[in-house]
Amino acid sequence: MEPRILELRGEIDRINRELLKLLSERARIAGAIGDIQTELGLSHYDPVREEEMLAYLTAENPGPFSDAVIKKLFKEIFKASLVLQEREDKRKFLYSRETKPEDTQVRVKNAVFGGEPLIIAGPCAIESEEQMFTTAEFLAARGVKVLRGGAFKPRTSPYAFQGLGVEGLRLGRAAADKYGMAFVTEVMDTRDVEVVSQYADILQIGARNMHNFALLKEAGRSHMPVLLKRGLSATVEEWFYAAEYILSQGNGQVILAERGIRTYEKWTRNTLDLSGAVLAKQLTHLPVVVDVTHATGRIELMAPLARAALAAGVDAVHVEVHPNPKVAMSDNNQQMDFEQFDAFLNQVRDLLEPARASG
Repeated sequence: MEPRILELRGEIDRINRELLKLLSERARIAGAIGDIQTELGLSHYDPVREEEMLAYLTAENPGPFSDAVIKKLFKEIFKASLVLQEREDKRKFLYSRETKPEDTQVRVKNAVFGGEPLIIAGPCAIESEEQMFTTAEFLAARGVKVLRGGAFKPRTSPYAFQGLGVEGLRLGRAAADKYGMAFVTEVMDTRDVEVVSQYADILQIGARNMHNFALLKEAGRSHMPVLLKRGLSATVEEWFYAAEYILSQGNGQVILAERGIRTYEKWTRNTLDLSGAVLAKQLTHLPVVVDVTHATGRIELMAPLARAALAAGVDAVHVEVHPNPKVAMSDNNQQMDFEQFDAFLNQVRDLLEPARASG
């Protein structure tokens, strides 16, 4: 090898090592800035600051690289620092498996979210004593451990049935108690968390309230189990951050629920994002539920999608069941009657009881 090349390569190696030390030092300083930004609730990415740095770097550029090349090189450095800051943040998030590698189990009466697969079932809205007791009796006889029913109903139209309120809570609690079930119902307002907590075993935060941060924090402070539904158009990351609001209040009993997201598709009510549910199982330690009723709005699709979700490893499937959906006061087209639920259960039973089926 030509001695002059060897000598110059030695200089390159020395500079590379100096650059490596400087880049590492820069990353440490950027990380310290990122910690302060996280503490203050500020974004890690500051486009004004980036333009400021690029401006003085190109102004002081001695060559031989062009200004365009200098910008490209430093943008990669900036990007790497941003990725590092976000990765460090994720290690601190309470929802993350990097914080808690083992699965969280949420125990509610006889039901364990994160144990054997569960079914959550019941009517969309609580309408009467007869409706709730008839449904609870039917479902309990089929091994369903978690009864759902809405007492406060968020409706698109302000003139639609809004639920029975506290009377609905009483009916749901009484039906669940009589048949040994846990009761989950939606809470829509920070002012209602206390009263709903008196009757429910699990507080549901609905899709429309996933970004209601005051409600998330209030539900967290209740220390009740919380079923958190993904928002209509929320990203998986936003869903996780919503869970973090609850967890940050010292409440570790969070159950994530994928209920379909809004897309351009018109033949289903929403679009089930099964990949999001699987990501939630992989990236968080929290139990995950898939709501096939709201994801599809079509009874004939619920069993196939429930099978797919259970085969993918989710912890529970959520469906709506009504004694007579034709006269239901809300969402009558998507609620199964008792015969349809039996058919649904027969199609997914082997995935709900794998140990018994194999034995």
